[in-house]
Amino acid sequence: MAESKKKSKSAANTETIVLLFSVFFVGLCTIIYELLIGSISSYFLGDSIKQFSLTIGLTMSAMGLGTYFSRFIRKNLLLKFILIEGILGIVGGLSVPILYGAYAAEISYYPVMVLFIILIGILIGLEIPLLTRIMVKYYSLRQNISNILSLDYLGALFASLLFPFLLLPVFGLFQSSIVAGGLNVLVAAFALYFFRDYISNKHLKSLQIIIIAVIAILAGFFLAENKLMNAWESALYDDRVILSKQTKYQKIVVTKDKKDIRLFLDGNLQFSSIDEYRYHEALVHVPMTLGSQRKSVLILGGGDGLAVREVLKYPEVEKITLVDLDPEVTRLAIKHPLFLEVNGQSLLNSKVQVIHEDAFTFLNESNEYFDVILGDLPDPRNVSLSRLYSREFFKTVRKRLSKQGVFVTQATSPFFAKKAFWCIVESVRSADFKHVKPYHVYVPSFGDWGFVLASSIKLEEDRKLSVKTRFLDANIFQTVFNFSKDLIEKDIEFSALNDPKIFRYYLQGWQNWF
Repeated sequence: MAESKKKSKSAANTETIVLLFSVFFVGLCTIIYELLIGSISSYFLGDSIKQFSLTIGLTMSAMGLGTYFSRFIRKNLLLKFILIEGILGIVGGLSVPILYGAYAAEISYYPVMVLFIILIGILIGLEIPLLTRIMVKYYSLRQNISNILSLDYLGALFASLLFPFLLLPVFGLFQSSIVAGGLNVLVAAFALYFFRDYISNKHLKSLQIIIIAVIAILAGFFLAENKLMNAWESALYDDRVILSKQTKYQKIVVTKDKKDIRLFLDGNLQFSSIDEYRYHEALVHVPMTLGSQRKSVLILGGGDGLAVREVLKYPEVEKITLVDLDPEVTRLAIKHPLFLEVNGQSLLNSKVQVIHEDAFTFLNESNEYFDVILGDLPDPRNVSLSRLYSREFFKTVRKRLSKQGVFVTQATSPFFAKKAFWCIVESVRSADFKHVKPYHVYVPSFGDWGFVLASSIKLEEDRKLSVKTRFLDANIFQTVFNFSKDLIEKDIEFSALNDPKIFRYYLQGWQNWF
C-alpha cells in the first residue's frame, strides 16, 4: 500500500514537471513568434515601429480571444492541449516561410500577416487557461496561478535572449520559425508520452499521427531552406542571388548580373559595382580636397571597403579607422573575390584598422581626433538608424574632429526624400558646426543623391583635385553645391534623439516612390 502511494506521488511529481515545462515553452514560443513576424515584416515593409506595434497589438488581442474561447472547452483538456500544441507547431513554424513566399509572389502581404498573427495568438491564448485548469488537481488556486504566470514570464525572458543571440545569427528568420514550431511539437510529444494513460487508444494513435506528420513537414521545410530561399529571393531581386546570409544585425544579399555586383542590406541597395564610384568619389574626394589636413581619417559604416579604396589614393593619409557594426560585411570585403576586385583589397592595407562597433558608441568612447570623418551609414529607415542622423550624434562627431577637421555624411536623396535631406542639413547645423554645405551628385542606381559637408573652419572651395578619379572633375566639383529650386525645402526642423523627425520625413518621402 505504501509502495503504491509512493509510486502515485512520484507519478504526480513527474506530471507536474511536464506541465510546468510546457508552461515555460508556451511563454518562450509566444515571444519568438512575435519577434519573427515583426522582424520579417520590418525586413519587407520597413518602418519597424509600425510592424512590431501591429504584431504585438494583434497578438495580444488574439490571445485575449483565445482565452475567451477556452471557456467552451469542457472535456478532454489534456487531449485538447496536446492537439493545440501540434497545430501551433505547424502554423507558427511555417509562418515565416509562407510570409516569404507571399511577398515573393507579390500576394498582398498584410492580410497574410494578420491571418497568421491572429491564428497564432488565438492558439496561444487557449493554452494557458487549459494548463491552469489541468493543474488544478496538483496545486491550490493560489499556487497554480503563481507557478503558471512565473514560468510563462520566465519563458518570455529566455526567448528575448535566445532570439538575438542564438536563433537569428545561427538559423536566420526562416529556420528560426521552424525551430520555434519544433519546440511546440516537442511539448506536445512530451505531454502525450507522459499522459498517455489518461488518453484513449483511439485518440492516442490520432495524436501520434498528427505529431509525426507535423515533424515531417517542419523537417522537410528546414532541409529545403536553401532551395526555397534561393527561389524566393530570385523573385525578389532582379539579378541572380549569389549570397544570402542572415547575421545578428541584418540580412545580407549579394547579386550578380554580368559585371554588375550588388550588395543589399535588409533589402536595401548599398552599391552597384557599375556606378558606385560616383557615390564614393563624391563622399570622399569633396571633403578630402577641401580639407587642409588628412593624416587621420575615420569612416563610419562603409564596411564594403569602397570608401577606404578612395581614401587610400592620398599618400599623405597615415591612418584609416573603419567602424562598422557587422563583422560579416567586412568579412565579405576582406575575403570574397568579387568584393576584393571591386574594393581593390583596400581593407587589407596596413594603414587600415577595422573596428566592429556601433558608430555612436565608438565616438562616445574614443579619445582620438580625426582630420576627416566620413559618414557612410545606412539611410535612417528605422528609429535605431535615425540616431545616426540626430543633433546629438553630429555633436559627438564634431568633438572628435581636429581643429582643421572636415566631416561629411551621406544624406539620402534630395529629390526622393527632400524633407529628410534638409532635415539632416538642419541637424548638422544644430550641432554647432560653423560652416555647413549640402551638395549632391547623380548616381544612376540611386538617382540624385545628397551629402552634407561640415567644418569648424571656413573651407577653400577653389582647391583642385589631387588624385585620379573616374567621375569627379573640376567642372563637376563646382556644380555639386548648386541646387535647383525644386530640390530646396524650407522650414524643416532638426532631428533629435528624443524626437527623431528624420525618421518621419524619410518615410514620408520614400513612400511616394515605392
